[in-house]
Amino acid sequence: MASGTVTSVTSSGGSNDVSLEEPKKMTREDWRKKKELEEQRKLGNAPAEVDEEGKDINPHIPQYISSVPWYIDPSKRPTLKHQRPQPEKQKQYSSSGDWYKRGVQEHAIATRYRKGACENCGALTHKKKDCMERPRKVGAKYTGMNIAPDEHVQPQLMFDYDGKRDRWNGYNPEEHMKIVEEYSKVDLAKRTLKAQKLQEELASGKLEQVERDHNSEDEDEDKYADDIDMPGQNFDSKRRITVRNLRIREDIAKYLRNLDPNSAYYDPKTRAMRENPYANTGKNPDEVGYAGDNFVRYTGDTISMAQTQLFAWEAYDKGSEVHLQADPTKLELLYKSFKVKKEDFKAQQKESILEKYGGQEHLDAPPAELLLAQTEDYVEYSRHGTVIKGQEKAIACSKYEEDVKINNHTCIWGSYWKEGKWGYKCCHSFVKYSYCTGEAGKEIANTEASFLEEQPREEEHMTKPKTLMEIHQEKQKEKKKKKHKKSSNSDSEGEEKKKQEKLKKALNAEEARLLHVKEIMQLDERKRPYNSLYETREPTEEEMEAYRMKRQRPDDPMASFLGQ
Repeated sequence: MASGTVTSVTSSGGSNDVSLEEPKKMTREDWRKKKELEEQRKLGNAPAEVDEEGKDINPHIPQYISSVPWYIDPSKRPTLKHQRPQPEKQKQYSSSGDWYKRGVQEHAIATRYRKGACENCGALTHKKKDCMERPRKVGAKYTGMNIAPDEHVQPQLMFDYDGKRDRWNGYNPEEHMKIVEEYSKVDLAKRTLKAQKLQEELASGKLEQVERDHNSEDEDEDKYADDIDMPGQNFDSKRRITVRNLRIREDIAKYLRNLDPNSAYYDPKTRAMRENPYANTGKNPDEVGYAGDNFVRYTGDTISMAQTQLFAWEAYDKGSEVHLQADPTKLELLYKSFKVKKEDFKAQQKESILEKYGGQEHLDAPPAELLLAQTEDYVEYSRHGTVIKGQEKAIACSKYEEDVKINNHTCIWGSYWKEGKWGYKCCHSFVKYSYCTGEAGKEIANTEASFLEEQPREEEHMTKPKTLMEIHQEKQKEKKKKKHKKSSNSDSEGEEKKKQEKLKKALNAEEARLLHVKEIMQLDERKRPYNSLYETREPTEEEMEAYRMKRQRPDDPMASFLGQ
């Protein structure tokens, strides 16, 4: 057998001759040398084999992976190129800077309609059914006027994994520069107006040098106000984060300010104590360190800010573009002008009414408290000066009508309750829309109740004495009852026999029912009858007893012997 053969294959055309030469068989000496070299390369004593691109081949890679098949190219050296992704099979992705074109083509504007363009607007890049412009009464195809510019032909972009998730792809920083320029122009205009106003005031002599120095000091304080740490916060310069504490540890807890259990309520969930904890101690709320959350909430500019916010909402509903957080200065000026106009309008309305009807002397009169030197308001104080009685908190009303008194009643419906019925307390009437009868109605209701209570007692006392005939009849009835009891004992035996017969019939019916159910369960689901006309009635005692006797229990050891 020869060590190698050469095979020549000629195609049918004869133009392309492909010769495949099989690898020659190695001798024992060459095979041994090759194995020794591989072992030395794996141990690192010999240099690694190099492929056709000059890269080292890992000696631990098997030969069937690193060697090129002989039927592809037997002359090639061992390589890993055929194991790597082939460049012609790789997908070509778009670069990170590529994006879809925006806008329309402004350099070329058509003046007349072109064949194949949109019949509505005249653009070449879409058809009439894809046109996003408002449908014209007469399209551009027939008028030849107002031809819309063509849109850009959008490229077919295909991004890789990172390109699809790049949120800044397509962002144009020049758009932000427009916003920066707009704000810089507004700032410059404000500065020029302020400088012009200062020059006018200096020229008129209204602004003194002392005020200017004072304003400059305030501006310097405003510059460094942002650098001051707020209480309850700590800035860590190493980690560049702000650590916020829940509260300052030197503060006294709200629930420790007054240990009286009847003092202000402390909500542990929200850490809120709305009322003043020192309310019953006689201390002035302005002198204590803490007077409740409501005291802090309704002091200072809190109320005025809430009124300003309410005005902003009302103004926005009526069409004014104002916002408390976005433009507080504009809102404050608008609110001040609104209050001035409102006061002027009220004053004008008051003057017009007084001119027409008169009565100024009644408005100039002092209040009734000063004229009479007394009031009808009763207030009771404690020794500490707190109000005990007289100025209670107003009770919150519900959405339903309250204290509605109809038909001359002095109390509301539901103020009286007796024997499971509601009524009016003023007249003890249980009819809702009845007319009030006052004390007379109470007396009538009381007499009726007492009469109903005395009536059964009178019936007991008014019973007539029985005659001899009635006594004889009662004795005859008692004798009949005794005879009936004796006959009932004999009848009980016959009833037991009837019950046994009924039970047998019920057992036979139950067995028939179970057989019928078994036959139905063996049928196909689609062929089972639909028992919609099945008689529904309450089962008898005998039928329930038969069902209990015939019912199979899975935990019964004798269940398998029931059918035998």
